[in-house]
Order: sequence, then C-alpha cells, then structure tokens
Amino acid sequence: MFQWLNKTIDKLSEFLAPRKGLLPLIGIFLIVINFVLQFLPAGWVKESNLLMHIGLVIAILGLMLAWAL
Repeated sequence: MFQWLNKTIDKLSEFLAPRKGLLPLIGIFLIVINFVLQFLPAGWVKESNLLMHIGLVIAILGLMLAWAL
C-alpha cells in the first residue's frame, strides 16, 4: 500500500511542479462559488460553508507546495 502511495505522491508532485498556481486558483474558485451560493436557495452546503472551507485548505496547501517545489 505504501508503494502505491509513494508513486501517487511522486506523480502528483511532478504534475504540480510546473503548475505552481493551479491549487491556489482552484481554492479561490471554490471560495467564489461558495460566495455565489450564499445568494441562492441552497441547502446544507450554503449553511455549512463547505466549499469555502475546502477551498481555503486547498489554497493553503497549494501555496505550501508551490513554496516547497
């Protein structure tokens, strides 16, 4: 199992190395979608701000990976 995880992380880092701004852009996009959902009659996604929290975590991880790579 660890061999598969190591290979997956290697492939992911090779993919993200030349695209340093991809994860922060995805995170910002999710936060904007969450902002738009505030004005629509959505359900629990709107009330829990799920997309905002996921977007924030992805953006921070993307910035940390961009700095490391």
